[in-house]
Amino acid sequence: MQATLEQARQLGLLEEEFIKIKEILGRTPNFNELAMYSVMWSEHCSYKNSITLLKTLPRDGEKLLVKAGEENAGLVDIGDGLGCVFKIESHNHPSAIEPFQGAATGVGGIHRDIFTMGARPIAALNSLRFGKLDNPKTKWLLKGVVKGIGHYGNCFGVPTVGGEIYFDSCYQTNPLVNAMSVGVVKAGQMVSATSHGEGNSVFIVGAATGKDGIGGASFASADITEDSAKDLPSVQVGDPFEEKKLLEACLEVIPTGALIGMQDMGAAGITCSCSEMSAKGEHGMIIHLDKVPTRQENMLPWEMLLSESQERMLIVVKKGREAEVQKIFDKWDIHCEQIGEVTTDGRLKYYMDGELVADVPAESLVLGGGAPVYKRESKEPKYFEQIKAFNPETIPVPADLKAVAEQLVQLPTIASKRWVYEQYDSMVGTGNTQTNDPADAAVVRVHGSTKGIACTTDCNSRYVFADPYKGAMIAVSEAARNIVCSGGDPVAITNCLNFGNPYNPEVYYQFEQAIKGMGDACRKLGTPVTGGNVSFYNQSSDDGPVYPTPTIGMVGVLDTLDQKMTMYFKNAGDIIYVIGENRNDINCSEYLHNICGVEHSPAPYFDMEEEYSLQRLVLKLARGKQVNSAHDVSEGGLFTTLLESCFRNNLGFAVSSDPNMRKDAWLFGEGQSRVVVSVSHTEKHAFEQMMGNHHFVQIGEVNGDGSLIIDGENWGNVNNWKEKYDTAIEKLMK
Repeated sequence: MQATLEQARQLGLLEEEFIKIKEILGRTPNFNELAMYSVMWSEHCSYKNSITLLKTLPRDGEKLLVKAGEENAGLVDIGDGLGCVFKIESHNHPSAIEPFQGAATGVGGIHRDIFTMGARPIAALNSLRFGKLDNPKTKWLLKGVVKGIGHYGNCFGVPTVGGEIYFDSCYQTNPLVNAMSVGVVKAGQMVSATSHGEGNSVFIVGAATGKDGIGGASFASADITEDSAKDLPSVQVGDPFEEKKLLEACLEVIPTGALIGMQDMGAAGITCSCSEMSAKGEHGMIIHLDKVPTRQENMLPWEMLLSESQERMLIVVKKGREAEVQKIFDKWDIHCEQIGEVTTDGRLKYYMDGELVADVPAESLVLGGGAPVYKRESKEPKYFEQIKAFNPETIPVPADLKAVAEQLVQLPTIASKRWVYEQYDSMVGTGNTQTNDPADAAVVRVHGSTKGIACTTDCNSRYVFADPYKGAMIAVSEAARNIVCSGGDPVAITNCLNFGNPYNPEVYYQFEQAIKGMGDACRKLGTPVTGGNVSFYNQSSDDGPVYPTPTIGMVGVLDTLDQKMTMYFKNAGDIIYVIGENRNDINCSEYLHNICGVEHSPAPYFDMEEEYSLQRLVLKLARGKQVNSAHDVSEGGLFTTLLESCFRNNLGFAVSSDPNMRKDAWLFGEGQSRVVVSVSHTEKHAFEQMMGNHHFVQIGEVNGDGSLIIDGENWGNVNNWKEKYDTAIEKLMK
């Protein structure tokens, strides 16, 4: 039966897109075919409103082995015949409705993107955003998301080694759940998501197919509303134990050489895997849907085509080697069913009980093929007028700065995330991790090699809200700064671009400028973009769009683990320096926003050339061990950085502020491109010689008695501050 325009609209397609589908097919599609186009042409799968801008990002680098968009994830050369595969993706909409399963399946999905390329996942990270933590719904969301991430990661056996969490009212209805996976693959063992060779066999492997997750890609391409909870079937259900077996079976079958290609069944399920593999290999497929193992009886063709049931892969096997592959999956007690074969006509033909139920050109479904491409209207947001009008002179310097500092370190965005990370197992799995010695980035040991991988996720979205171009540059730079402070050399990034509705010109302006800033920062730092994810429609009628949040996932390489640098003070009497210039700048700081109540202010000071120079210098110092610790200045300003440097060894500090600065700016300002280091007296001369022309200032010394002395005033013992910092979130969650 022919599909109708009304059905197309209900599935989220525009009238012009329905017309284009008819032109491609030379006829009106049936409902199964229309459903396939509706998911593959959704924003979530096609990037139709973003691909033009994404193509402007730098994609070339000397260590890149796979360029953006070529495979499921990025791949960089880390030496020793090894590659690092990594990617970050969102699971925002499902997590807003069903936080446990939404977050859990986000973790499962990103790990499949890694091992579908032949890499073993060795580390997981996340970047999370929630509303204010005094709100009961936020507490429910946070509990569910954290439990989901912990459950899936711990059971699957991959350690969660790092991440970030921010709390702001703009995320009240739309939390952001971005999951990152990092894996390692040996040279020559990477598998491509492709299909070719007439007559080669197509298998579905993994879990049985059910009705969970149907239309999930379309669900992720619409605003969240009060009625979104009615879309609960769109949230997938995960099984980490099934995925663990699937991982081991896939990694065992790859070295046999029996595979042509392999692709995870993520968004849009069978439809997506068949179309992307066929389009890449410039072939087609005949698929028999009645051969697909199902969890429910009498599933309709379109339900099977769109199901996003988890823990499933599509593999293409060389003809004649089917039994060899079947034996391995049988050993792991994993479904392995031949459902079709490769053809040369470039078409996807789906049959149910011998009846042809869909027939479409594979190329027409995918990015760069027939999927539509748009560039939306863009205009500068009206709220910029309020930002430009901000005058810091209207903010008086508080009389009791110690009381302000106590409030600041207990803000959920700044305070310890212990309540969260204690639910994650950072040491589970293959013994690769080296995470328990605090550093600005997580450092993971690569088993069987001297190498280490430093990895991080970063983005201060309030900076991006204030200035999308500069804020995105800061996000990239902050990630790289965390890597170099940990002794790693930044190599490449993946991104997760979380924005509101692209049809809103002000949102599209934010997106456009953020892409430009990200690209310019990556070019300067030599960290190309390997791929990632765009998540639009993060907005609601109550809260409006979320802050523009271009989350950066970055990896760096340590040649040996001896190059690792940690963030905490080591010895009483060590000299404390700030590398980089302290500036009279309270713009966009947690202090200004949450303590002073100013919502609109410019992004903090940032200069890209200054940042690049700082990072090259800090990496040299860290690796040469001219410094005993390195910790960058970020949220909460210099005071928070100093405080966090004290906690591990219960040391204190005695420092003097700059008399030419506002004291609140010196303590709490978030001007960029600054790193706090501690230096032994024996290294003082060598350290200062290495500074050359770079700005630095000696601000004090490390105290052995744990006291915090600022300008001669005793602010108490580090243990009292640590108790406030460590328990702030726990107290709010009770």
